[in-house]
Amino acid sequence: MIGWESWMIFLGYAIPMIISPGPGNTLLATAGGRYGIKGSMPFWIGFEAGNLALCAIYGLGLGGTLHEYPQLHIVLKWAGAAYLLYLAWGFFRASMAPDSAMRPRQAMGFRDGFICVALNPKIHSMIVVMFAQFLTPGASLSAQVAQLSAAFVVLGLFCHFPWIYGGQVILGRFTSPRAMRIQAAVFGLSMLAVAAYVVLS
Repeated sequence: MIGWESWMIFLGYAIPMIISPGPGNTLLATAGGRYGIKGSMPFWIGFEAGNLALCAIYGLGLGGTLHEYPQLHIVLKWAGAAYLLYLAWGFFRASMAPDSAMRPRQAMGFRDGFICVALNPKIHSMIVVMFAQFLTPGASLSAQVAQLSAAFVVLGLFCHFPWIYGGQVILGRFTSPRAMRIQAAVFGLSMLAVAAYVVLS
């Protein structure tokens, strides 16, 4: 069982890391602005499922792989950037569509959310560090991994919701065809900026 003092330190680490701007939160805000909270739910659920899967993988012993093979960070970085460029291309195509075609495109789904996490180097590093810092030697590994993973996902739900809601409140008010084209262009540029951040960080 993890003690209260460790939990307080854990919260001090996890909350700023989860809620801070990054590729994942940018996509969550984009989904909220484009599809609203309800339309973003499949993407959000996939996103949190991806977090849970990474917690299980790294928590049960594979986290050392990234330390032993740092080139995997490079693979993740470029794969993540390629995925963001793919999303940017979709938004740019929407921004060039005629008014008659400016209906909301199909919302990003569970698979998109899961892939977003799987290809996000920031989340991989965050989870590896979390387990490196907060697993106690000698205690039950499976129990600690379950507790930390559950806490990480619950915090993710609370910390990611403001990004989706903020996207809906700020961007969801603009629904005319012209506004939708502008939003699509802005989202495309955002994806390009995040891809550049991922590659250069």
